[in-house]
Amino acid sequence: MGIVKGWQRILALLIVVFMCISCSKVPSVSYNPWKVISVPTDAKLLDIGFTDNPQHGFLVGSNATLLETNDGGDTWKPISLTLDEPKTRFDAVSFAGKEGWIVGEPSLLLHTTDEGRSWSRIPLSEKLPGSPIAIKALAENTAEMATDVGAIYKTTDGGKNWKAQVEAAVGVVRNLNRSADGKYVAVSSKGSFYSTWEPGQNAWVPHNRNSSRRLENMGFSQNGQLWLLARGGQIQFSDPNKPDEWQEAQSPELSTSWGLLDLAYRTPDELWIGGGSGNLLRSPDGGKTWEKDRAVEEVAANLYKIVFLESDRGFIIGDHGVLLKYLPKSEQASQPEAA
Repeated sequence: MGIVKGWQRILALLIVVFMCISCSKVPSVSYNPWKVISVPTDAKLLDIGFTDNPQHGFLVGSNATLLETNDGGDTWKPISLTLDEPKTRFDAVSFAGKEGWIVGEPSLLLHTTDEGRSWSRIPLSEKLPGSPIAIKALAENTAEMATDVGAIYKTTDGGKNWKAQVEAAVGVVRNLNRSADGKYVAVSSKGSFYSTWEPGQNAWVPHNRNSSRRLENMGFSQNGQLWLLARGGQIQFSDPNKPDEWQEAQSPELSTSWGLLDLAYRTPDELWIGGGSGNLLRSPDGGKTWEKDRAVEEVAANLYKIVFLESDRGFIIGDHGVLLKYLPKSEQASQPEAA
């Protein structure tokens, strides 16, 4: 019995040591700039977009969810559209001025020219490779659309005609992101490789991942540099001088059990990473050092999409209808204190 008790003490000590080792050593942010917004839905939200009026925007999501705000995102009201398929998933929304677009599955494209007061459905060809999952409004009557197999199309006549930008699709993708200057990066469905495309190329260029870790997400910094998030909480940046090479991988928080899901730049130097279980990290220096927003850990959601419309206008989308709004210090100071 004494031997058994001795081993029990050793095991308990090892558990305590392990727990201490796994405790986060990441410092906390000096203040929490994120406000939880009440949204009248528990559907999965997927994207957010605003007209040229910064107070007027739309949220889209599963089950044909369409929400509208007229106060910069503080309050939202549901908009009901008459569709043949009520289970339609709205994947993305984008505006250029008063003209906006929504794409979704299965094979849905909606268009508005009056800031969303009315929406018309634009028929898509049955031969379209895959379902549209991304849309970017570029100018009047001009938009670029991408599908879940990497087909890219562009219209310059309000959606009447679409011209293929790439000769062949890349295959089913986990996620796909577009840079401000029209480049794309797509992660394969199993996270085993990624592909890039830029205007003028005939086909996607495939790339092997540079480690055994599965790729979770990829995108572009404001200067065009690539970033990647990999399984196990790793982040990596491409070499700014050698785009085909990668800098050393880093783990903002060691021994983490939650994954990194999305990354967005607020400024050229400040970036935020969202993850599972309400985890949110900030780097003020382009990814060299990290801080953790521990106030957001109380939010019971995976934070899977971060959008900065401007340096002082941003949102984080989470599951279960969770939405966070970025509040600069000046706005935060003007918020009424809780009773």
